[in-house]
Amino acid sequence: MSGPPFDPNFPCSLMISVPLPTHRLASSALRALSVDAELSPLVHRSFSLASPDASYSVTPNGSRSADARPRLNGDAPLALGAELAGDNEELTVLRTEYKATTNRMLRVAVNGFMESLGVVLGVMEELDVDVLAEEVQ
Repeated sequence: MSGPPFDPNFPCSLMISVPLPTHRLASSALRALSVDAELSPLVHRSFSLASPDASYSVTPNGSRSADARPRLNGDAPLALGAELAGDNEELTVLRTEYKATTNRMLRVAVNGFMESLGVVLGVMEELDVDVLAEEVQ
């Protein structure tokens, strides 16, 4: 499978994959981050959860493989509960795809996302019981 289709209205794009220890943490991060809509109509963002073996990778010769199949779209918050419930324990990678009209708009949007992601991961590190238990062992 190739990467996301090219959209001439949003030529600048970026895929961010964040591996997390468990599906529960990945889905919690997705739910926490997806509540904030993008402030600019010049930027589109979507979320998905993927398994670690289905992430984008770069080979030593610089080619990209993209065999991941996104399983959850962050544009539809009502679908979150249905898709996240059930037997999806292998989905531990939070993937966020950004598309923007200009590189500047992409940079501004991704900077804001990284700030929010840092807060979410910091809260997980400080308050989540499972993360603390893994560090002790």
